[in-house]
Amino acid sequence: MIVVLKQKANREQLDGLISWLKSKNVSVHTTVGEAHTILGLVGDTSKLDIDLISALDIVEDVKRVQEPYKNANRKFHPEDTVIRVGNTSIGGGSLTIMAGPCSVESEEQVVAIARAVKASGATMLRGGAFKPRTSPYSFQGLGAAGLEFLKIAREETGLPIVTEIMEIGQLPLFDDVDVIQVGARNMQNFDLLKALGHQDKPVMIKRGLSATYEEWLMSAEYVMAGGNENVILCERGIRTFETYTRNTLDLAAIPVLRRLTHLPVIIDPSHATGKSWLVDPLAMSAVAGGADGLIIEVHNDPAHALCDGPQSLRPEDFDAVAKKLFALHGFCRTLGGDEK
Repeated sequence: MIVVLKQKANREQLDGLISWLKSKNVSVHTTVGEAHTILGLVGDTSKLDIDLISALDIVEDVKRVQEPYKNANRKFHPEDTVIRVGNTSIGGGSLTIMAGPCSVESEEQVVAIARAVKASGATMLRGGAFKPRTSPYSFQGLGAAGLEFLKIAREETGLPIVTEIMEIGQLPLFDDVDVIQVGARNMQNFDLLKALGHQDKPVMIKRGLSATYEEWLMSAEYVMAGGNENVILCERGIRTFETYTRNTLDLAAIPVLRRLTHLPVIIDPSHATGKSWLVDPLAMSAVAGGADGLIIEVHNDPAHALCDGPQSLRPEDFDAVAKKLFALHGFCRTLGGDEK
């Protein structure tokens, strides 16, 4: 349920309303926007009297929310969420580029790539320490050692790090990670999502291979229901009948999610295509479509990469793509009347 308050609502009346609602075993989330203050009610609201609430002097409107996701719903939070990680902001009109190797292979490798992508404008370093692989015989990542190499790269460059967690038992190892990534295979690992909801570290949830928008948003809801509202959504392609590309990138997800949720939206053109030459046009399309950022795989020697070499850009190629992306983003903001 959503309670829309009148402008300049009386503070004493507001506090009284919130206290009364909480006494009905309902959680109250307050969002202060430019035009209205909105109270988002989560819990069993079936016993609340809409007519009684509507009759209050400070209330403008009361609406029931049909969608099962509440905290992630734009109706609860009309303004876009902006997530701050160090000196980087995700959402709010900025373009965030997360770049780095699919898998951390050595300290020298990840530090060199981190320096290169930062020079090209990347604001975050991505890299896999733990790797979920289809084959048990494929490289599974360096594990805890890989995390340490990522931290060294952060010290060298100042770039916040984004890396994937596999299961709850690894949480202590991620205390010093800036953004925890939940991979497509773990999108509906509800115990893991609940655990991530009980800490305040930003969580980036990749869309499952066959997940609907609602299922994806419900995964975000699991984290947010635990109290952690720092959630980022990442579209990385879904499984379809097409086999030419690794997955099918759903660019419609950008405007759809813009309508449904206030959470930032990141696009992963590397995993979506599996082909490095497709990263450029699809990344450009994502920026034109209004994405808040991109996560792009970069490797200094793709031909000998231990993981996902065919979809990785060389640093010099990433540099060229990044220049185009920032130029396009600036043009789109000017076209939209926002020249900040």
